[in-house]
Amino acid sequence: MKIALAADHAGYQLKQGLINYLTEKGVEVVDLGVDSDATRADYPAVAKTLGTAIQNGEAERGILVCGSGVGASVAANKMKGIYAAICHDAYSAAQGVEHDKMNVLCLGGRIIGVALAEKLADAFIGAEFNTEQERYQRRFDMIQDMENEN
Repeated sequence: MKIALAADHAGYQLKQGLINYLTEKGVEVVDLGVDSDATRADYPAVAKTLGTAIQNGEAERGILVCGSGVGASVAANKMKGIYAAICHDAYSAAQGVEHDKMNVLCLGGRIIGVALAEKLADAFIGAEFNTEQERYQRRFDMIQDMENEN
């Protein structure tokens, strides 16, 4: 699975830790920046870069990091076909994929540390959408209907 990672200045350090961790595990990583925490970067622009990469098929899923994870999540969800959620526990990181087809994991670089971020990334990447439960697909279809109506 190819995973895109992107962060604003506040999420840069956590993103770099995740890139190292995932690369060592053999995950194909697309680093979409930022390349330093020295210059402020706006999380909406970073979210758009990551969302566009997923829309264009450059990555299957993404991990987006800002200071709290909230702004990144809000911004990413404005893009068609992007289903992002902030998760700071492994259950939600996996369940968001399994039940809701989440394709972007948002993390707070000022909220969690590298060890927890690694566990969350593992849960997110290791999860697959549950096709055995019709209700999950029905609910996802409802979400896509809402997306297409607005």
